[in-house]
Amino acid sequence: MTRAFVFPGQGAQTIGMGRDLAEAYPVARAVFDEVDAALGESLSATIWDGDIETLTLTRNAQPALMATSIAALRALEAEGVRVADHAAFVAGHSLGEYSALVAAGSLDLSDAARLLRIRGEAMQNAVPVGDGAMAALLGLDLETARAVAEEAAEGDVCQAANDNDPAQVVVSGHRAAVERAVEIAKGRGAKRALLLPVSAPFHCALMAPAAAAMAEALDTVKIADPVVPLIANVTAAPVQDASQIRPLLVDQVTGAVRWRESVMRMGAEGVTEIWEIGAGKALSGMVRRIDKTIATRQVGTPTDVDESAKSL
Repeated sequence: MTRAFVFPGQGAQTIGMGRDLAEAYPVARAVFDEVDAALGESLSATIWDGDIETLTLTRNAQPALMATSIAALRALEAEGVRVADHAAFVAGHSLGEYSALVAAGSLDLSDAARLLRIRGEAMQNAVPVGDGAMAALLGLDLETARAVAEEAAEGDVCQAANDNDPAQVVVSGHRAAVERAVEIAKGRGAKRALLLPVSAPFHCALMAPAAAAMAEALDTVKIADPVVPLIANVTAAPVQDASQIRPLLVDQVTGAVRWRESVMRMGAEGVTEIWEIGAGKALSGMVRRIDKTIATRQVGTPTDVDESAKSL
């Protein structure tokens, strides 16, 4: 059994996520404590006792989801499950790429928390609220979705931002162009086309100011070679050289998340099982739609941790 560990992105957040892990495992509690200290505030209180609107703010959701993923990973490690020994690859969806790099020993946890706070704020501030939008086009392949985005642009920005699975592509850009894309997609045979409840148009050219902010921020942190290869969002290819990771993280801010191709690459490399570590199960659903031969497992609760460790 060849395994990969993957880490979720924005949208998976829920109030209370990770609390049971923190209560069951001191090493998981320590993750939340370290993230709180790195940010100089009690993000854990927001995660466990706050309101979903505050948690969903990009500046909060990004470090919160990373903390929850790493808490689950530390719990797995406490049960003897280690990335170097039990995973052939790591990967993450958008911000989940930072979780993957922490998991693989490439990024320090505190540095990742600070970087994701900067990333969240920079992405939010890159475009005035209301000027941008994202929409999911369901039932269209990537080639058709790209054609829809190109037709809808009309001089504005409209790009394929997330190639999630064979029947789900997300487009991003100026609100008017994305709204046009929704209508065009319906005429091109999309099963559904709907605007997403996001606060900014992520993973498109409008995020250029955020990419510049991340280039500056990433220059201040140490990045080590990951203990296992990372399947990078923007290339859908393995990377294990620290010198290549920094530019990939910068490109990721404006570039598309090539998740479908990433999963296909893992399958081509012999991966037969993917563990989704952290909140939610969205990635597992995508994996099943991409390659039904790859088994999936969610690891987000103490029970999940126990059952996953026993499965090895």
